[in-house]
Amino acid sequence: MKKIAAVLLILVMATGLMAGCGGEKEAGENKTVYVYCFGDYFDPDLEARFEEETGYDLVVDLFDTNEEMYPVIKNNTADYDVICASDYMIEKLISEDLLSEIDYENVPNSQNLTDNIKPFMEAFDPGMKYSLPHTWGTYGIMYNKTMVDDTVDSWDILWDEKYDDKIVMPNSMREGFMIAAKKLGYSMNTTDESEISAMTDALIEQKPLAYSFDNDRAREIMIGDSAAMAVITSGEVLYSKEYNENLEFVIPKEGTEVWTDCWAIPKTAKNKEGAEAWINFMLDGEVAEINFEYLTYAIPNKAITDLMGDPVLNPSEEVLANCETLKNLGSEADDMYSTYWKKYKAE
Repeated sequence: MKKIAAVLLILVMATGLMAGCGGEKEAGENKTVYVYCFGDYFDPDLEARFEEETGYDLVVDLFDTNEEMYPVIKNNTADYDVICASDYMIEKLISEDLLSEIDYENVPNSQNLTDNIKPFMEAFDPGMKYSLPHTWGTYGIMYNKTMVDDTVDSWDILWDEKYDDKIVMPNSMREGFMIAAKKLGYSMNTTDESEISAMTDALIEQKPLAYSFDNDRAREIMIGDSAAMAVITSGEVLYSKEYNENLEFVIPKEGTEVWTDCWAIPKTAKNKEGAEAWINFMLDGEVAEINFEYLTYAIPNKAITDLMGDPVLNPSEEVLANCETLKNLGSEADDMYSTYWKKYKAE
């Protein structure tokens, strides 16, 4: 009987240990938050702070473009709890039922959002059901005031032969077409083929004047006095002016693109509460200030409104009223834009 009792005791203990191990493994998985984000898009020192404050472990993977991120989420080839994506991509992911609605009870810091960002959020995520903003900004023209003696207030200056081989243009299809659309008085989300054709012709006309076609390198080119002007995002302006005091930035009078990069939760997320904890953490006022000092990109947080006083980072209502947000235009329109972009690139 003792032997039988001993065997039974061992079996009971083993069963308990197995159950305990299973529970610990599950808890361990739920204690990790997997983030998929644009490279160098928040202060890396905040990773340890998040872990300390929330008890979660954090794993961060990086990507370069929305288009690189999209198939990973679409095909669920990797498990991520929270992603950072741009406005038009958020709209695309929503339309394909790939995002989870955010539980605002778990994100109380959402009350820190400034009001001026909300109309642009409505354009791609009505009611902000699926996403909350991380950074935002505009596109405009950065110019060197020692190299440009004209008034810079219109996209037209990019077509001025006086600045031949002194202009940096974006190496990006939608931003390239945005410039041409605004110059010609069209919506940057037009799906009218005759307008897209006219935009292509305008870009082909301008192309010989370009010094280079760059996105990330544009600010370094301007800092180094290698070009007179560049189409660039407002987030690069404070950094650039710190190294070259001759640089100025304007939003052309015809209007421009307002972009928003947002946090969102894939429907396949295994740790939704952890994802919401991350989003809530990033919306904390002190964390927003740390990120602003690190990135110099505008962060729509009431706690740092004083830091956002620069009109480059916080455009007036009048300026914003003349701006648009990129829309997800659907596969047919995307194909049409791609066809005309290839025509432009081939010239």
